[in-house]
Amino acid sequence: MPIASPPTSPPGGPPGSAHWPKAGASFALLRGDSVLLVERAKPPRAGLWSLPGGHIEPGETAVAAAERELLEETGLAATCAGLVDIQDVIMRDAEGNLKVHYLLAVFYGVWQSGEPLAASDAGAARFVALSDLDAYPLTPGAKRLIALAHTKLLAAR
Repeated sequence: MPIASPPTSPPGGPPGSAHWPKAGASFALLRGDSVLLVERAKPPRAGLWSLPGGHIEPGETAVAAAERELLEETGLAATCAGLVDIQDVIMRDAEGNLKVHYLLAVFYGVWQSGEPLAASDAGAARFVALSDLDAYPLTPGAKRLIALAHTKLLAAR
């Protein structure tokens, strides 16, 4: 009896895709009562605003990935103050097939200097007052994570 090969993706996953979930990291950079947001320039979240972030490279720690993505997408460097939360990003097509599954480690830190310049896969980057977040089309969960980061930062002071 032949032995079946293990699937390259979970049932319902994209044909021929790599194993899911993928590991990612993002960074909530706070400046007073503002947070740094980037506008996603590439699908699947093009046009939405979110925290800078992306995938974790093999051998890279989650914190290092969050700091690297912050630098690549905005030109700003920061030191991590702590972990905000873990966020699942799961997207399915109209038939319910898995398109994307990322497990994101979301970190936070405090702005030191400089102004953001959009780069890499960010179409725009700017500090946004926490009171103005509703004016931006945010990725799912972003507002909750930003509020949690702000709360943790205030508690740490």
